[in-house]
Amino acid sequence: MINKQNLWFLTLFSIILVLSVYYIALPGEKLSSFIAEKETQSDKVNTSISDSDVLASLRVEDDEQVLNDMTDLQKTLLDASVSAEEKNNAYEKLLSINLNKGKEASLESLILKTYNLKSFIKIKDDKISVIVSTKDISYEKANNIIRTIQEQFDEKMYITVKYQ
Repeated sequence: MINKQNLWFLTLFSIILVLSVYYIALPGEKLSSFIAEKETQSDKVNTSISDSDVLASLRVEDDEQVLNDMTDLQKTLLDASVSAEEKNNAYEKLLSINLNKGKEASLESLILKTYNLKSFIKIKDDKISVIVSTKDISYEKANNIIRTIQEQFDEKMYITVKYQ
């Protein structure tokens, strides 16, 4: 059963995959001329990093890691010399990665809806890491976020909240 979150994840995953294949297939001389052209065009650029940029970079980094893990697992699934048990383990890991990504997205939207805070959530085994983008650092709000997230799980999770 495909829901909207899985559909968006698959769509974004396929776009990233197509762009990466295009980047790899791009001839070297075109790439070097493109880079040289960009370097001559940009003399000075003011850069300022906002909280949303930090969260976006964390998401991109996490998506790259997930993409690498998924490609490794897919290679295992498609390899004819791998045993059925190893293929089954790779398939289970792929399912858990997809479930974690969906759960992370739903928890981020829950925090946004409940507390009106942008956040980045990473789930790994029984540990949940929450990075919240706000200037108002409050231990009470962190405890409320932890309680809200823990309510979504049946088993005990180790939840950490960091302010960015």
